Amino acid sequence: MKDIMRLLKDGNKPSLLAGVINAVIAILKAAAYILTGNVAMFAEMLHSIGDAANQFFVYIGSALSKKAPTPKFPNGFGRVVNLVCLGAVIIVAIMSYEAVKEGWHHVLNPTETKGLAINLSVLGAAILLEFFVLYKASKEIAHESGSSLTGFKALFYSFSHLDKAKPATKLVFMEDLVATLGGVLAFTSVLIAHYTGFLAAEGIASMLIGLMMFYVVGKVFLENARGAIGETDEEMLQHIANIVAEDSDIKDIQKVEVIKEGEYLHVEIVLEVDPSKTVAYIDDVRDRLMLVILKQKGVRDVLISFDEDDGIKTWTGQNSTVISESTTMKFPE
Repeated sequence: MKDIMRLLKDGNKPSLLAGVINAVIAILKAAAYILTGNVAMFAEMLHSIGDAANQFFVYIGSALSKKAPTPKFPNGFGRVVNLVCLGAVIIVAIMSYEAVKEGWHHVLNPTETKGLAINLSVLGAAILLEFFVLYKASKEIAHESGSSLTGFKALFYSFSHLDKAKPATKLVFMEDLVATLGGVLAFTSVLIAHYTGFLAAEGIASMLIGLMMFYVVGKVFLENARGAIGETDEEMLQHIANIVAEDSDIKDIQKVEVIKEGEYLHVEIVLEVDPSKTVAYIDDVRDRLMLVILKQKGVRDVLISFDEDDGIKTWTGQNSTVISESTTMKFPE
């Protein structure tokens, strides 16, 4: 139990905050839907339920992904967060379908709903709360991408640097962005239906909210499927290759791999060195490179292998060839 609590303390904080807030919002929307029967509120209720469930699952998954490697799982649990995100999008997909279906039924058979004050009050509160979570997620994205920006600058910054965020933070940002926009859409549809008599507006809003949720499903699924399989971080690969190439004892690079393991990076390198150097000297080179590489953001473990220099430059930025002698180093748990 103590180990589980320790892991949960290290879970993704934005996803926990988002889960709690969306659970509260879902309860408010459910009460409003029961009282008014508003179909746009129904779609928003499903959206908030799906988001809350997702974000709690993602929080737990992000915590479990930090579990130390074991003899049975020597590569660690980094990809658990990707697998959890893949499972989480199934919930959103189901909710999306229900929102579109109910919206379509309302378009075909529009009915007037009551409780304007209740609907607008709940949706207004929900929009503010969702935007607060979106704002907090944007600050976390700025932090994870190495920026010190805060306020609305961080919000605008996060749109162009979303790919640098951790999977859990990225999911929270995308879901709450859609939730905020969906809330505004539902709010607007309630006003249109009430003041113009165009009752189908609420059904159209429900369908649009469902379609936006489907967009999140598709994007999150594709990104986390790549992460679960094992995706190369091209930017970090080039960065680490440049660091290694600058070392005076490295004659050539045969291979560099930087694979995303959930929130962490696994690095594997094959290097060519002067064959006249002693094993002790090469061991010092290895230790020096490991210390430098392990200091790079997100790097969890490194595997370095050596081969003798053949006098031919082969490194062109592409991965290749074999491993002859290897050693690993990991951060202490």
